[in-house]
Formats: sequence, structure tokens, C-alpha cells
Amino acid sequence: MPEISKTRVGQMVRGVFKLLLPHQDGLKVREVLSSLEQIVPPTPFEATEYPNRPGVRRFENIVRFATIGPVKAGWLIKEKGLWTLTEDGRQAYKKYSDPEQFSRESDRLYRKWANSQPKPEAEETIEDPGTAAATVEEAEERAWTEIETYLAYMNPYDFQELVAGLLRGMGYHVAWVSPPGADRGIDIIAHEDPLGINGPRIKVQVKRRPNDRTGVDGIRSFMATLADGDVGLFVASGGFSRDADDEARRQERRRIMLVDLKKLFDLWVEHYNEIPETNRRLLPLRPVYFLDLSE
Repeated sequence: MPEISKTRVGQMVRGVFKLLLPHQDGLKVREVLSSLEQIVPPTPFEATEYPNRPGVRRFENIVRFATIGPVKAGWLIKEKGLWTLTEDGRQAYKKYSDPEQFSRESDRLYRKWANSQPKPEAEETIEDPGTAAATVEEAEERAWTEIETYLAYMNPYDFQELVAGLLRGMGYHVAWVSPPGADRGIDIIAHEDPLGINGPRIKVQVKRRPNDRTGVDGIRSFMATLADGDVGLFVASGGFSRDADDEARRQERRRIMLVDLKKLFDLWVEHYNEIPETNRRLLPLRPVYFLDLSE
């Protein structure tokens, strides 16, 4: 069985890093893998399919497996089908221009993370990596893509009710949910207690626009609806621009929290069992367990 050398692993991973460098917010793994093939063409062996997995090429699986080390080294972040370079990863790409050196430094940091004994100095290789680790990663990406698509095409008022259901599951008392029609910037009002006596009033704006990031103007318009003592919660399925994030963090008099689709989903999973059944039906989930040998 052909082996994948350190040099080849370094070429692949550096190719991934080269693609990610211009993208501060990361790229979807599908884009990374399809573009990588153009700058680091697969070898004849890498272009073949696994005998027991028709239609699955070795190339993509090898890249997934080869990037486990950089993740543990703190160079690369993989989250819900999105790959993003860290600042350490950007510096490593510049510092280690030789693919083999780049790969070995990643392995050194991986071993440090794993707190294991250093491996022999002899040439280390990755054999045909049809591993559980790559399979789990691919399954997680597919699951997230399905969830993301489902939420993107959800009825806007169902999406609004989903956010209200999450607040209920987190222990807040939802006093009002905007009916269809003009909402004047507020979609949900919630309190810490049933009568709204204790704690601040929570005002929520919900935007289900998956391909449209909310900018700083949207944040400022929402803040204008907040009175002294209110807490603002802005939920946007398309996420927020960097300027919008900065604007929210700078606020001192008005507290405002930004929640994108990933954060919303993580909170949904965390509080899933406490969310009322009628609301849970808007985004029903079932955990599936895989053998994970990546660590």
C-alpha cells in the first residue's frame, strides 16, 4: 500500500492554509477541498476510491486526516463545516515554508498536546487513512449542512417562535411574541420572572436572512429601541459583520448580545430537554454516536 510522506502531508496542509489565508472568517470545507485539488493535484493513488466505499476518493479523506495535527497544534479551527486559520497558523505558514518542516512542527505540537512520548526520528508516514476520525468529521459536516439548510428555509415566524422556545427552555418567561406584520424592530419580549418584576427586560430582534450579514447600521437601529435597563438580544441567521461585532462590544450603557446561527444551534442543543415540546418540534434532533479514534 502506498504511503503518504511527511513532505506530501506538508504540501497538502500548506495548500489548505494558502486557500484560507485571505479569508479571516474561514471557508466551508467543500470549497477548500474542491479548490485544493487545483493547486495540489492528487497523485494517481490519491485519486482512487476506497474499495469498500465506492464513490469516496482517498484524496479528500487524506486531507481531512492530515489536518487533525494542525487542529491540535492550534493552527486550524474546524467548526460545523467551516475551516478557519488561527493567528498561530498564519505565522506557522510564513515561518515554515518547507512542507516537510511544516509537517514535522505540526506533529511536534500535536505530541505536546497529547502529552505523549516523542516518536522515533525515522521518517514518519501516514498510510491509507480510511479512519474513523475522517469519517466522523465528514458526518458532522453533513449533519450541520442539513441543519443549516433547514433553518435557512424555515418560515420566518417559525424561526421567531424557535428563538422564543429557546428562551423558555433557558428559564426565561416570554411575555410577547410579535404577530405577523410590522414589528418596529422588536420581535420578542422576555423577563426573568413571570411578572417582569425582577431583572432587566429582554428585547429580542430576530432576522432570518441566511445570506445577509447584519451590519453596524442594523445594530445601531436595534439599540435605539432599548431603554435604560433593557438587555438586547439580536439573533441573525446570516451572522454579523466585524463592524457590528465591534459596535456591540463597545456598548457600556446598553447591553446587547449577538447570536448567529451556530451559537443559536449550540444553545438549542444545550437546553434541548428543557425546551417545551411544541417548540422542540420546530427543530427536532436525535444524537448519533460514532467511534472517534482521533485522540
